[in-house]
Amino acid sequence: MHPRFHAAFATLPSALQTALQPVLSSADFQAFLTPMQIADIKSQTGLDDQQLAFSLLPLAAACAVAPLSNFNVGAVARGTSGHLYFGANMEFVSATMQQTVHAEQSAVTHAWLRGEKALEAITVNYTPCGHCRQFMNELNSGTALGINLPGREPATLADYLPDAFGPRDLAIKTLLMDEIDHGLVIKGDPLSQAALEAASRSHAPYTQAWSGVALQAADGTIFAGRYAENAAFNPSLPPLQAALNLLSLSGHDVFQIQRAVLAEAPDAKVIQRQATLATLQALGCANVTTIPLV
Repeated sequence: MHPRFHAAFATLPSALQTALQPVLSSADFQAFLTPMQIADIKSQTGLDDQQLAFSLLPLAAACAVAPLSNFNVGAVARGTSGHLYFGANMEFVSATMQQTVHAEQSAVTHAWLRGEKALEAITVNYTPCGHCRQFMNELNSGTALGINLPGREPATLADYLPDAFGPRDLAIKTLLMDEIDHGLVIKGDPLSQAALEAASRSHAPYTQAWSGVALQAADGTIFAGRYAENAAFNPSLPPLQAALNLLSLSGHDVFQIQRAVLAEAPDAKVIQRQATLATLQALGCANVTTIPLV
């Protein structure tokens, strides 16, 4: 079991500990649960879907990287496939506040990068801020997305974001988590290919500034992130943050990145390069290559 889970795991009910022990102790556990694992855990514990999601929040929050706030937020997203995906806030010392990843963004992006097609609900240990409510409104789930908070009745995003403004108001047809491929040519070494593939599947309907980032961890594993643009612009999640989120949730150290590749057009309306370089520099990674999209 990854050391980050030890303290949270010790607080769980004994039946849940017994059910989760083999899952969390698996060498390939990467902060999500499959439908088969979920069914087995529910059978052993008697928990329903909502109760299980609440019970997993301490483990999700344990994935947080919060050196600025020291305030861990956890989220669990339930996909229409039946998978459960952890999410947690991420903060970076010596980088701008705008590089922060919120827990809800983390869980949503985690699901998206794992191939989930849509979300049914998201469970969070603290009330979603306005930034996250707007970010979630970009999803193809729309305002019907379930929002579950401790001590409150189940609600929807529509309850937390009344009179919402989003992509549908701008006649955007392809929404976040819809299948998309911009048809970019995938070439180069594996890290470059991963960055280009991410850019080709990025969500940028407002600027068409497609971009992707691929990171190589210390053991050689590659993690790629795609740009997730938002109708309100500011809640957009850069591709680097998506890749860092996936790397961190998978149990790797963000300070041990060996190499990074950014794929974007040099004349795009939105440029990721400067912020990407600055954040990676703060994390100790100076080996960064940019692939121009043409």
